[in-house]
Amino acid sequence: MRYQWGMGDSFFVRMWPRLVRNEPPLLTELRRRNLAGLSGRVLEVGAGTGTNFTLYPPEVTTVIALEPEAALRAEAQTVADARIEVRPERLDEYAAAAPFDAVGIGERAQHQAEDDGAVRQVRRFLRPDGELRFLEHVAARGGMLEGVQKAADATVWPRLFGNCHAHRDAVGLISGAGFAVTTVEDRMLTPAWVPFPTSPLVLGRAHA
Repeated sequence: MRYQWGMGDSFFVRMWPRLVRNEPPLLTELRRRNLAGLSGRVLEVGAGTGTNFTLYPPEVTTVIALEPEAALRAEAQTVADARIEVRPERLDEYAAAAPFDAVGIGERAQHQAEDDGAVRQVRRFLRPDGELRFLEHVAARGGMLEGVQKAADATVWPRLFGNCHAHRDAVGLISGAGFAVTTVEDRMLTPAWVPFPTSPLVLGRAHA
């Protein structure tokens, strides 16, 4: 998913807090599962309004949450607890003082990691046996939904949602950046007969 930063007055930035406040229960549960079992130091790429913050298990001692968009970052800071530091850097601007036990990229987080070069940046933040957790919407394969995604990407979807592209191979992007993908679970946010562009999701884990 591509994202153009610095669009503080964009439709996307105005709508994102409303969207996450009304997200489907399934998505909340998938985000919880994405963070389950983590411990130690975690880097969250693209914190948005901090919707993940209450879902981190107690074994996580430190979270560095990157959110370059000022309006979203301000909301995230209001829900951050003592373990969580919300920072304004983009992924390519952040300089970590120490490696992380895990990096999390999610349905907003990969806005900062559009290509394999950017995903490769994630690897430099992980300790040698560290883990990448990801929850991202992905390309549909065949059928009406694939056509809907491609049509959306070619017309209004990127303009409305911060240059987001719905038809993308997130797992291929991650494996192509040198990660060993160990777990992949495909889910749908809406029934098959509802061709919503970002309905297909993948929940997964990978190691550097």
